[in-house]
Amino acid sequence: MSSVPGLPTASGTASIRPRMAGGFSFDSLNKAQRDAVASLDGPVLILAGAGTGKTRTVTCRISNMLQVGIAPENILAVTFTNKAASEMRERIGGMVSKKKAEAMTVCTFHSLCVRLLRGGIHKLGYKKSFSICSGSDQVGIMKQLVVRMGGADEKVKAEAVLAEVSKAKNRGVELKDMEDDFFSSLAVAYQNELRAQNAVDFDDLLVLAEQLLREHADVRDYFRGVYKRVTVDEFQDTNGLQMRLLQQLVGPPYHVCVVGDDDQSIYGFRGAESANILEFERFFPNPKIILLEENYRSTHAILHTANSLIRRNLGRREKSLKSTILGGEPVRLVGMPGDEEEAVFIAEEILADKARGNLPWEHFAVLFRTNKQSRKIEEALRERKIPYRMVGAQSFYDRKEVKDSLAYVALFDDPEADVPLLRVLNAPPRGIGQSTAMLATDYSREIGASVWRALCDEGFLSQVSTKVRNSIETFTTQILTAKMKVDAKVMPANHVLKEFLDEIEYLPWLERGCKSESEKQQRQEGIGEVLTELSKALQRGKSLRKFLDDSALASDREDDDLEKKSGATLITLHASKGLEFPSVFLVGLEEGVLPHQRSVVEGTKDEERRLLYVGITRAQQRLAMTYCTVRMKWGQEVSCQPSGFILELDDEHLIHTTYDEIMGAEADEEELGNFFGGLKNFLDG
Repeated sequence: MSSVPGLPTASGTASIRPRMAGGFSFDSLNKAQRDAVASLDGPVLILAGAGTGKTRTVTCRISNMLQVGIAPENILAVTFTNKAASEMRERIGGMVSKKKAEAMTVCTFHSLCVRLLRGGIHKLGYKKSFSICSGSDQVGIMKQLVVRMGGADEKVKAEAVLAEVSKAKNRGVELKDMEDDFFSSLAVAYQNELRAQNAVDFDDLLVLAEQLLREHADVRDYFRGVYKRVTVDEFQDTNGLQMRLLQQLVGPPYHVCVVGDDDQSIYGFRGAESANILEFERFFPNPKIILLEENYRSTHAILHTANSLIRRNLGRREKSLKSTILGGEPVRLVGMPGDEEEAVFIAEEILADKARGNLPWEHFAVLFRTNKQSRKIEEALRERKIPYRMVGAQSFYDRKEVKDSLAYVALFDDPEADVPLLRVLNAPPRGIGQSTAMLATDYSREIGASVWRALCDEGFLSQVSTKVRNSIETFTTQILTAKMKVDAKVMPANHVLKEFLDEIEYLPWLERGCKSESEKQQRQEGIGEVLTELSKALQRGKSLRKFLDDSALASDREDDDLEKKSGATLITLHASKGLEFPSVFLVGLEEGVLPHQRSVVEGTKDEERRLLYVGITRAQQRLAMTYCTVRMKWGQEVSCQPSGFILELDDEHLIHTTYDEIMGAEADEEELGNFFGGLKNFLDG
């Protein structure tokens, strides 16, 4: 195994500790972090507990690679979100140099797969100009197939079929071998439809990239030669397919570093396999294992409570978070009569705490297992005029005006891309209805060509009415004219798009369907944002194809940018991973809620325990957890039982109390003086 002079091999320690650029040095890291940063030869497994400086450690480690002379072009870092990739590159640029940071490949798994496939997908029988199907595109295709194949009568949901298709692809199960025969036939038809349109979905990106590397040694050897140092962040979230892809990408001497925490593996429902991190030695030989356990986020009281819970999980890698912040307020566990009182308690506590300490609204977060738990809390916050931000609103890239605008850009790049063509063929309405679209699709298959070729084919045009023919010819002429302007660089593509949308009166058509002025404004802003992003991409020298790929990938697990919103945060436990808040309210510790009722049937109670652990470790200074005696469900009061997890929490730093005790307690004079003094300061300032 090769080694870098002055740095440890997989079995040795460094005799020299090089200083870091940008003001950082090894002395600014704790012992475990230093070991991780200095261990450049792989394989390396960094078990990074919550709040232990994982991001800092990973970015320092990659910066160290650059410092000792490893070429940035040979470094690949894989993250799970575009935002994380962008932040990682920015941090490394600040430590070493922007130029070197830009030369590295820092991307998501799906973005990596697009890179692999753009140059080699033709070896698998696809054309290089493949389209990437978004979630809504997939649903549209599957809905048509469900109707065509008689599933509408049985009320088969397109989303349910697609979920099973995704599971099958990620587990390596042939679609024709899926358990449900009807789902299987729909899945095969769906895949044939994608193939006919030269399109792939997000799962196909992984499946085909792994297949390409596995079946074609020349491609595999090429990329192994390019990506000589590979880092994978949030490794506990990877699934079996992603692990197989990683194994194809990383060959001897296995310079791969994976970073994660099996105690925070909470995406089993998405196919994540904690076995990847628990059994890492099975995939890569003799890894160096480094534990990051010093927590810089939460008080001792919060961490002690979290540790007491998670140690109940069997088969985990043994570790225990150690707080660097001694003491701290006890964790409160509050019994509630019902969810009305739960919501009132949270809203009143936020008001009182804010007034007492003149704190920003963003100081507070409410975490829940499912989105439906937020409704009563939202009402209570609105009644008290407490601003809040909901995480998980509609993705920007799922909005109609955005998808339509991007589809037109795709046609300017390649009119033979079937998926975007069929999306906007009649948007706005131009006399080319669904029946004509289906006729064109069928004809394109008969002649073995794209739908665009069918629309331009005399044999097809002779089958439609004169009115429809004129509409088709107008449409194809408009697209070709716009494409010619883009190709000839008569004007920038963003100007071509703006001119084109004005010509077809796209925005006036959209606005006619809007129910309010704010909706009209949102539609205008959506189109404006596409034009702005396209302009920025062109200024950076990106091609239309690269811009479209980036846009398609951005719609996958798009990050909610909390920094752009203000107010207290309302967020699900799943979405909260990776975030932290000074004051946290964790609601719904009841059987059937947390743990969720499905976990008993599916045998996933350990994952529910990890989910609660993630929630607890989001809190920095204060944590209150609640459970209700009754909740309103489907318009009726339903009795609730406290979660069994409550009995697993160590009582040393835990206060058990109730809503009645808190609301009934008389505030003493000093408390009242402090409260009203704080309130006056808040109102004055």
